[in-house]
Amino acid sequence: MSENADEVDSGAAEGAVAGGAAVQGSAARGAGAQGPAAQGFAAQGSGAQGAAAEPAKPGSAAPAGSGAGVAAAGGGGATATPVTAAAAGGEHAGAAASAGPAGGGAGAGAPVGGGPAGGFDASAWQARQALIQQQRARAAAPAAWAVRIRPVEAAPIRTATLIAALVAGLAAALLLGDGMGPGLLVAVLPAIAAAYFAARAAGRKARPWTVVWAVGCVALLVVPALRDSAWPATLAILSAVSLASLALHGVRTWPGVLFSPFGFVDSAVNGVGWAWTGLRSRSGGLSRDRWLPVAKAAAVALGLLVVFGTLFASADAAFADLLGDLTPEVSVGDGPVRILLFVLGAVLALAAARTTAAPLRWDRIRIAPGRARSRLEWALPLVVLNLLFAGFNAVQLAVLFGGYDKVLKSTGHRSYAEYAQQGFWQLLWATLLTLVVIALALRWAPRGGAGDRRFVRAVLGTLCALTLVVVASALRRMDFYVDAYGLTRLRVSVAAMELWLGLVLVLIMAAGVFGARWLPRAVAGSAAAAVLAFGLLSPDGMVAERNVTRFQQDAKIDLAYFQSLSADAAPALDRLPEPQRSCALRGINDELAEAGDVPWYAMSLGEYRARKILRERPLKASYEDCSRLGTFGSRVEP
Repeated sequence: MSENADEVDSGAAEGAVAGGAAVQGSAARGAGAQGPAAQGFAAQGSGAQGAAAEPAKPGSAAPAGSGAGVAAAGGGGATATPVTAAAAGGEHAGAAASAGPAGGGAGAGAPVGGGPAGGFDASAWQARQALIQQQRARAAAPAAWAVRIRPVEAAPIRTATLIAALVAGLAAALLLGDGMGPGLLVAVLPAIAAAYFAARAAGRKARPWTVVWAVGCVALLVVPALRDSAWPATLAILSAVSLASLALHGVRTWPGVLFSPFGFVDSAVNGVGWAWTGLRSRSGGLSRDRWLPVAKAAAVALGLLVVFGTLFASADAAFADLLGDLTPEVSVGDGPVRILLFVLGAVLALAAARTTAAPLRWDRIRIAPGRARSRLEWALPLVVLNLLFAGFNAVQLAVLFGGYDKVLKSTGHRSYAEYAQQGFWQLLWATLLTLVVIALALRWAPRGGAGDRRFVRAVLGTLCALTLVVVASALRRMDFYVDAYGLTRLRVSVAAMELWLGLVLVLIMAAGVFGARWLPRAVAGSAAAAVLAFGLLSPDGMVAERNVTRFQQDAKIDLAYFQSLSADAAPALDRLPEPQRSCALRGINDELAEAGDVPWYAMSLGEYRARKILRERPLKASYEDCSRLGTFGSRVEP
């Protein structure tokens, strides 16, 4: 309505607005004015509602009660504004009326704002509908990054890939039902073969980094075959999956390194459909003459193995034992578990092959750098942090060079081991937070030219060097703490974590000198190498070895803690004198006795050595003797 309109009478017209758009008009003064061609509905008379009128034709006078306007009965000159028709089913009905001056006759509404004479713009309505459709399509469309990483169309699956996936499923069902061990590596080999066949079909060639990741993956899977302890074996399996994702996707950037393991989820779903399509395409051309001879030959071979294998096993007990050790034992009760393992093994093999055939392009994700800051704004917080690190390191060097007594006296600690325990965890967190600070600083670093690059390298290089001193101080504190209280799983793991963080700092410093393009893959490779070394060194064996040596020096030992160690600790604990030896090995002996006979493919080297030690030198100490030595006491690891 116009701003100078009078108050609307109670009998004003109610109109329907199509598409939510209303055309405003001003009331024309004077009786007998020609009304515009309007499409709408108006009420006639004071207080009348809903009297429908036909739309006026162009150029004709608007009759009383028509959509063009209404002269109120008895005077008053109330004039209704033109309103648009309720198009498309009459959506969005609304009231629109403007009052004219007193004494007027039939009012005529005139559209304003450059609209058409009739108040309804068909082209505008169509344009709005098109805009709404575009907005809906845009909302339903995937994100831009999801479109960029979308893989190419995978080549049809080959028969060799299908057979390798089937073998992987059978190997998983037969070899993994009794536990992880050498059987895990054997079951993974067919999946590697499936990925290789798929890569050949897709025309992908192995690059140097791909070979490195593949070799590292296989090496990590050796850890469960060597160590009985679950925690280094679990770390090794997870790291092997990460390296496999790097090898299959061929990534080189930070988004690729971080997100590539999630590509297996997409490939697992698409891999099943990919295999099903390949099977359907082969079923039409697979005649009876082709598959029947193969089935007959397989049935005959299986029958010969069963008959002659049974005869040889009954004829020679040694051969029967060998055959029993090599052949997986499958019972009816294990059926559901075996079927589940078969499905998982086949699906994972298909996922690896599908990833190789059409990998997600994670490297296409681009992380935009932050807004570059000025040198003063960027460097001031970092320089202050460097000064703080320098002051802390100066105190640490003073302590390391002989200030123990003064420090203990000023801090109130009874021993330096207690002082070291208090500070190690804080220093570990300080190292982690420093890496976060470096990442954020690189995001907002000044990028004006070569001078800015040299300035950033100097500031962050100083921070990395000072943080390395903090790492050395933390490791030194842990060494003192272990000398006083012994080595535990937690202490050896966090010390290994601190060593790896120090290695990452060295890599960051090298990237500042030689360029950072290789840094993501170097950090991933260093993490995998650290996990591999951690598993090969046998942390449980290290814990037992260190505590046995400590017992030989000062006769202090915690027999209760040894009850939680795995079979990897048996060779070191076997060096203890009696009755400490029997009490220390009691937990391992009970666990192995409860497990019973384990086939070769589920037995690690650590378990094999422990069983051999206990078989050759059985336990001698009684339960009462071990209880008196504190073997069964509870212990909370600090």
